[in-house]
Amino acid sequence: MFQKKNRSFSPKSYHSFISGIDQRKLTSSARTKIKYHNIRYSESVSFLTDDSDDLKQSEASETLPYPKSVGFIISNEFCERFNYYGMRTILVLYLTNKLGYNEETSTVLFHTFTMLVYIFPLIGALIADGWLGKYKTILYLSLVYSLGAMIVAFGAVPLEGMPVKAVTIVGLLLIAMGTGGIKPCVSAFGGDQFSLPAQSLQLAKFFSLFYFAINAGSMISTTVTPILRADVHCFGDKDCFSLAFGVPAVLMIISVLIFMAGKRMYRCQPPAGNMIFGVSKCIADAFRGWKKRRDTEPEESFLDYAKPTVGEKMVRDTKTLLRILRLYLPFPVFWALFDQQGSRWTFQATRMDGMVMGFQIKPDQMQVVNPLLILAFLPLFDYVIYPILRTIGIRRHLQKLTIGLVLAALGFFLSAGLELKMQQAAFEVQPTEPGTAHLRLYNGMPCAYEFNSSIASKHLKALEPMSMWTDLALPVPEPKEYSFRAEPISGKCSVITGKLRLQPGKSLGYFMTQDKLVEFADGLEMPPSESNPPLLRVLLNTPPGEGPIFLTTSDLDIKTVPLDNRNVSQLHSIFAGPGQVNINDLKVAHFDTKGGRLYTLMIAGSARDGYQQKMLEVVTPSAVSILWQLPQIVVMTAAEVMFSVTGLEFSYSQSPASMKSVLQACWLLSVAVGNMLVVVIAEFKFTSTQAGEFTFFACLMLIDMLIFLWLARSYQYKDESKDSEEEEQGHDKDAQTPKTADKQPWQPSGMVEEPGHGAYRNHAYDNDFSEA
Repeated sequence: MFQKKNRSFSPKSYHSFISGIDQRKLTSSARTKIKYHNIRYSESVSFLTDDSDDLKQSEASETLPYPKSVGFIISNEFCERFNYYGMRTILVLYLTNKLGYNEETSTVLFHTFTMLVYIFPLIGALIADGWLGKYKTILYLSLVYSLGAMIVAFGAVPLEGMPVKAVTIVGLLLIAMGTGGIKPCVSAFGGDQFSLPAQSLQLAKFFSLFYFAINAGSMISTTVTPILRADVHCFGDKDCFSLAFGVPAVLMIISVLIFMAGKRMYRCQPPAGNMIFGVSKCIADAFRGWKKRRDTEPEESFLDYAKPTVGEKMVRDTKTLLRILRLYLPFPVFWALFDQQGSRWTFQATRMDGMVMGFQIKPDQMQVVNPLLILAFLPLFDYVIYPILRTIGIRRHLQKLTIGLVLAALGFFLSAGLELKMQQAAFEVQPTEPGTAHLRLYNGMPCAYEFNSSIASKHLKALEPMSMWTDLALPVPEPKEYSFRAEPISGKCSVITGKLRLQPGKSLGYFMTQDKLVEFADGLEMPPSESNPPLLRVLLNTPPGEGPIFLTTSDLDIKTVPLDNRNVSQLHSIFAGPGQVNINDLKVAHFDTKGGRLYTLMIAGSARDGYQQKMLEVVTPSAVSILWQLPQIVVMTAAEVMFSVTGLEFSYSQSPASMKSVLQACWLLSVAVGNMLVVVIAEFKFTSTQAGEFTFFACLMLIDMLIFLWLARSYQYKDESKDSEEEEQGHDKDAQTPKTADKQPWQPSGMVEEPGHGAYRNHAYDNDFSEA
C-alpha cells in the first residue's frame, strides 16, 4: 500500500487518509501493518515523499520543544572561549615582559603550547567515544582546564620565592589538556540534545548560536584582556597580568558551574567507539596479511590484505581516507604561518606606534581584527568573490585551496616588507647594516676634550662638557679593540686614555667620568613605540661618598629609585611625565619624559661646587603606525577563508561518512605539526633578521604550494551522485525490514554526516570541526 512511487502524500493528507479507515473492520495483520507504517512515516517521510521535506521538518519542529539544555552548553562555550582567547592573546607579552624570555624562546613556548592544544583533542575524542562519554569527558577535563587557568593567574602574582616559570609551564600544560580534550566533544554534545531528523532546522539554529558564542567570546576577550593588562596597575607593577589572567580564569570556573547546572536536562549518549581504532586495525591487519600472503595470494592494493578481517567496506573507506590525507601533507606549513599572528606578528606590533586618532591601540589588541574580518569576509566571498572566480573557471575545492596557500605567502611577504620599513625606523636602536656598530661618547667632565683614536670614524675636533658624540655607522667588520686618547682643550682636567671594544651589530656607549672611561651597552633590542614606557639612564659624575641619591618619578607605585655613581649601565623604566633626582634630599636635576623614548640624564658636580644636568634623547620612538599591519592581516584572513573553510568543505564532501571523525583528528594534527615547524625554525635561527625569517616562511609556503599542486594533479573527486544513489538504495533496503519504535535506537549521526554547518565559523585560532 505504501510504495515508494506514491510521492503525493503530504503529512496532513496522510493522516486524513489513515483516520478515514475503520480499523475495526480490518484484520489484526492489517492493523499491525498500519501501526508499523505510522511509525515508519513519522521517522522516514523522506522515503515516501521528496517535495514535502521542508513542511515535514517544520511541523515536526513545532511538536518537539527546543531543548532547554542547549542554553547551558552555549553559555558554557562563551565563558570557555573568553578564557582561552583572552589568555592566549597576552601570553607572548607575559613570557617576555614578566618571565624574562627573549622573543625566540617566547615564540617556541607559545607554539609548543598551541601544538599541545591541537594534539590533546585526539586523546579527548578517544576518552569520550571509548570510555567516559561526552558529558563526563567535558566535565572532568573542564575541571583540569580551570585548575590550569587559576595556576597561570596565581603565577602572575609577584610572590617572593615562587618559581614563576615552572608554575606557568604547569598551568599552560593543564590548560592545553583541558581545552584540547573538550574541543571535539562540546559541539557534538550540543547536537546530541536534538532528535534528528525531526529537529534538523532547530539544530541549524543551535550551530548559529554556538558560532555566535565562539565569536563573542573571542572578540570581547581579545579587546578587554589587553586593557586589563596595560591600563590597570597592581602589586607595584605598571601593568597587571595577574588580573588579565584572573578574569578569564574566573569565567572558566563559571563555565564549569553553568555546565553542571544543566545536568538533569542533558541527553547523554553512551560511548559509541572511535573509528581511529578501526583505521589503525585496518592498516595493521593489512600489514600482517601482506607479510603472510603477498607471495601466495597477491592483492591489487596493500589495504586489500585486510579484507578478511575488517571487511570490504572498511578497506574501501580507509582507501578513500588515505587519498585525502595524502593531500593533507602540505597543510602544516599553512598553519605554521597562520598561527604566527599570535606570536611574531604580536611582537612586531610592540615595535610600532599604536596611537590612532587619539586612541591607543595595544599590540595584542590587533588580534581582534581577524575575527571581525571573518564575519565580513564570509558573505563577501560567498556572494562576490566565488562567483567571480567561477566565471574564470575556478570552481573546484583544490583550486581554492591553492589560492589560499598563495595568499598566505603574500601575507608573509607583506610582513617582511613591513619589517624592512621598521628597520629603517630603528636605525638609532641597533645597527641595521652588517659589519657596522654604534658608538656614543658622553662627556661628564667639566672640560672640553679633543679625541685621538684609531677608529675609522668621522673626525671630531672637540666634545663640550655635558654633551654626547654619536656615530651610528661605524665600519666594524669583526670584534676589535681601538686605542683611545682624550686631551682636554681647556680647564684643569686630566688626559683620559683607554680602549674602545667594538663589535659588529652592537651599540656601545662610553662615559668619561672621574678621569676614566666607563663602558655600557647603549641600545635596545627592539624599536620602542609611543605606547612603551620611557626608559631613563642616569650618568653620575659626583664624589663617591655623596648620597643617598634617589630618582623620583610620577609613578605612584614606585615613588623613588636608589641610584649611585656606579650604575651607569642600568636602564630604569619609568612613567611618562615629570621627575627629578635628589642627592642628600637636595633636588639636583629635574626632567620631563614622553613614552617610547630612551633618555640619558647626565649629572656632574658636587655639593660644594654645585651640580649641572643635561637631559639627552638617545632613541626616539618608532614612527611606523600599527595600522601598517592591516594589509597583511587582511590578506591572511582572506587566505584563512579560502583555505580553512574550503578545506573543511572538501574534507566533508569527499570523505566517507564513517571516516569524518578520523579526518577531524587528522585536521587537528596538521595544525599541531604546523606549530611544531615554527618551533624548529625559531630554534635553528635560519636567518639573522626578522624580515629574513618572514621571507623564509613566505618562500617555504610557495614551495609547499607547488608540492600541493603536484599531489593534487591526479586526484579524482568522488562521484556524489553515485554515492547518493548507493545511499538511497541502502535506505530502501532498510525500509523493507520492519522495526518497531522501541527497537530502533535514536542515532545522532545526522549531525556528524551533515556538512552544511561546518563552513561559517571563526577559524582565527581553532581551525577544526569541533566548533562548527
